[in-house]
Amino acid sequence: MTNDTEQMQAITIPDFGGAEVLRFAAIDIPVPGPGQVAIDVQYAGANFAEILYRQGVVDVPLPFVPGIEVSGRIRALGPEVAGLRVGQPVAALTIVDSGGYAEVVVTSAELVAPLDDYDLAPSTAAALPSNSTTAFLVLDRVARIEPGERVLIHAAAGGVGSQLGQAARLLGAGRVVGTVGSAAKVEAARHFGYDEVVVRDQLDGTGEFDIVVDMVGGGNRQDSLDRLAPMGRLVVMGNASGAEDVGLSANALWFANKTVSGFNLAAFAGAYPEAAGRALRRAVGAAARGDLRVQVETVPWDGVAEVHRRIETGATTGKIVLAV
Repeated sequence: MTNDTEQMQAITIPDFGGAEVLRFAAIDIPVPGPGQVAIDVQYAGANFAEILYRQGVVDVPLPFVPGIEVSGRIRALGPEVAGLRVGQPVAALTIVDSGGYAEVVVTSAELVAPLDDYDLAPSTAAALPSNSTTAFLVLDRVARIEPGERVLIHAAAGGVGSQLGQAARLLGAGRVVGTVGSAAKVEAARHFGYDEVVVRDQLDGTGEFDIVVDMVGGGNRQDSLDRLAPMGRLVVMGNASGAEDVGLSANALWFANKTVSGFNLAAFAGAYPEAAGRALRRAVGAAARGDLRVQVETVPWDGVAEVHRRIETGATTGKIVLAV
């Protein structure tokens, strides 16, 4: 539902393509429906997911406003919303319908984390809803991590990789190893909860793992599966390499007592918003207590095209948020 008279600025994808297709446009301000809230956006997280939207990998209607996470203040409450108030500072997942690259966004009230009780910078809060929430859900709900288990995380220096290592440690992992795409990223990743960080093609000698999380894809899929111990779990949650899909043998899983699972935050949040919201609030609390560290770089939102190029080429560590 939209308001026909009031408009706002938003970053839109009018056509699929490279970062140069991103355009500012005036669009109608969204109005919250039942169970929803409208948020005046202060910061919007920049993620690989928005690049997939822009490239047309994810089929979305054009023109499209990307943006899967924000921080800001509640602008309006829809019917049937309780426990939140107008003007309240919040972090929120906007991944189900997207739209966070805008001055105002609407999302489910269940996907909102109030910030009143926390001394947390709004820029940091905007960096938590996607990656930090994902980290807890992947390890706890999907991989079902047990105390003392050995965990391998690919793309350890990236936004979600930087959170997975720390979440694994908070959830009781006994050993946490990360991989990165180049030697230049090794030192940056070490600070995110990892016992050891290695370049991805130098994993020989690191041993077996109970859990492997793969965001890279391609040949990494089979290699990850091969490194699982019996009863090990591989969680697939990305294809940053852009490689063709890789087939895995179901019979091989049967004979080796191994498991492969997939995780997609948008699909999960759409189907289980209450569980996604709990994980988001857990992540916000951990960050506010200092148990979860987020490396945040703030960029004015008119620099979005260059931010996309950096993320697309793997030239980032930590998290970038756009100042709206």
